[in-house]
Amino acid sequence: MMNLDRHNQRPMLIGGELVESVSGAWIESVNPATEEIIGYVPAGNAQDIDRAAVAAMAAYPSWNALGVERRAKLLRELARRLSERAEEILQVEVADTGNTVSSLKGDVANAVWNLEHYAGLGYEIKGETFPATPGNLHISLREPYGVVGRIAPFNHPIMFVVGRSAGALMAGNAVIVKPPETSSLSATIFAEICREVLPPGVMNIVTGLGRDAGDAMARHPDIKRIAFIGSPETGRLIQKSAAEVCVKHVTLELGGKNPLIVFPDADMEAAKAAAISGMNFAWQGQSCGSTSRLMLHDSIHDDFLNDVIAHVKAIRIGDPKLDSSQMGPMNSKAQYDKTLRYIDIAKADGARLVAGGGRPAGDAFARGYWIEPTVFADVTPGMRIAQEEVFGPVLSVMRWHDVEEAIAIANNVEYGLTASIWTRDLNAAITTAQRLQTGYIWVNGVGAHYKGVPYGGYKNSGVGREECAEELLSYTQTKAVNILL
Repeated sequence: MMNLDRHNQRPMLIGGELVESVSGAWIESVNPATEEIIGYVPAGNAQDIDRAAVAAMAAYPSWNALGVERRAKLLRELARRLSERAEEILQVEVADTGNTVSSLKGDVANAVWNLEHYAGLGYEIKGETFPATPGNLHISLREPYGVVGRIAPFNHPIMFVVGRSAGALMAGNAVIVKPPETSSLSATIFAEICREVLPPGVMNIVTGLGRDAGDAMARHPDIKRIAFIGSPETGRLIQKSAAEVCVKHVTLELGGKNPLIVFPDADMEAAKAAAISGMNFAWQGQSCGSTSRLMLHDSIHDDFLNDVIAHVKAIRIGDPKLDSSQMGPMNSKAQYDKTLRYIDIAKADGARLVAGGGRPAGDAFARGYWIEPTVFADVTPGMRIAQEEVFGPVLSVMRWHDVEEAIAIANNVEYGLTASIWTRDLNAAITTAQRLQTGYIWVNGVGAHYKGVPYGGYKNSGVGREECAEELLSYTQTKAVNILL
């Protein structure tokens, strides 16, 4: 075991107790802006996942038996306690993720909203009747799976750890969450709140590496429902690991190589602003929904590109603790190295670097995982920078000549998560949206997630939908009952 400062150790939650890992091992939490160690979380493994599963199996029958109203009351109390500690969580996440304080301010609020939203949807967990045969009664019931697991990503830790557990809890399940291995500190605060509010074992938070705790969750036979947000590669590994053990319900929200398509008749100033905001430079491009392929019609390409370059160069990179900073560092050394590799690949493939491309100048950026917001022009569909998700602040600008070509380019990737269409022509907007192989589309907009609207992807961008009533129901299974009268 490492010799650690015990004041910086943050335990995880299993069976209502704040505990270390069985192994006694710990994972360092590193501030990506400074590379300083700011805390430690337990390195959970298969034994810890099994401890959590045993606790959850014991807890879920009585949790489900509480009924909708009492579960909803406890979820609302979770929301209240989370709000009380919002400022503490905000400061922890700024240091632990590298995301700017101005960007992160909405994440706790979104987590709170999700708890309250699904608490209010509880009475929608209901079955149906079927006129199958005369004189008899045929009904369906919705029941929880029992124990469900969630694996959360690093870009919005508290929002995904909390918000994406709300539906599962409201449906009557006990939950095991594995937070992101690089940014788990805020999840340990939520663990403290859950210990105070929920019955033991209803919520379990097991920190650890994906290859240890994450794979063990996918393989555990008592965890019948798994939800994951992350890369397609890891999503496929989860499906494989789960299938090698038993049949499970697995939903995946995965990566994207998302197009923002600008028609010649669009509101150009609004579209230029959308090209910047849609790329999510405020999150260092670390967002699966980022519109990282900017597709410009030939007739507008040059002027549009020049303005985008100017906007990108004006982005203020700086200390994520400051309200004035518009972009912070990459989340981890691994993400930093990956982004730099893709910048080198783009250059080798013949893309033209027109903004950024390296570490910002100045003593303030001598340490940390800093990369300038980067733009490549003259990107063609076959280049890797046009095909593969970077998950970094790298925007690829492409040309198109007619609608058929635009749709072909947009669809010619393995992903299909989001897309943005900019035109004043309603017919063009609708017909283009119909033909895009994409799960979530904005017309004359970008980036926003609207309350209750299903979010998820086509193709290798995932399976299943979240942020809606469908997410709540996905944590139940249907039982048919036939009563012969």
